[in-house]
Amino acid sequence: MAVAEPGLTLVTGPGRGGKSRWAEHLAASSSLPVIYLATGPLREGDQGWQQRLSLHRQRRPASWPTWEVAGALSQALDQAEPGQLLLIDSLGTWLAHHLALDAGDWSDCQAELLEALLRCRSDQLIVCEEVGWGVVPATAIGGLFRDRLGELQQQLHQRCQASWLVVHGRAINLLALSQQVPCG
Repeated sequence: MAVAEPGLTLVTGPGRGGKSRWAEHLAASSSLPVIYLATGPLREGDQGWQQRLSLHRQRRPASWPTWEVAGALSQALDQAEPGQLLLIDSLGTWLAHHLALDAGDWSDCQAELLEALLRCRSDQLIVCEEVGWGVVPATAIGGLFRDRLGELQQQLHQRCQASWLVVHGRAINLLALSQQVPCG
């Protein structure tokens, strides 16, 4: 049975592939108290989004407090205590809060997040979307989102203790079944 590893665990995959359910399973299998860090916007007028949030809330145990952190993930990581497991859902919605940043400010924001993850005294389980599997995005902002998320995921993967790809409701252990792509 898979359990959440100490340190940093990534759970990635396409939309509706089962990422959040797998991350919740890993978190529930941990002996640590879980804190759920929600990075998405509330989008009050979007019924589809509200239904999705409701399903996520219904699946989670009532004992898991939820921190609505939106784009302030780095600050939330600094508030965590040792002996906790932070389930962060998701990296893509966090990035969306910072998409308007120019290249220099984005670089600073990304570095701040990576440093906060290193400083964090809690274990972290991060859900992150895979968006670059389909067609080339039709808009410049879509391409920017894809590129920034892919770059950030590669940096996180270099630091993680466990990494899972979830596709069609199936979880694949990437560290056990993959090889590093050479740089260059």
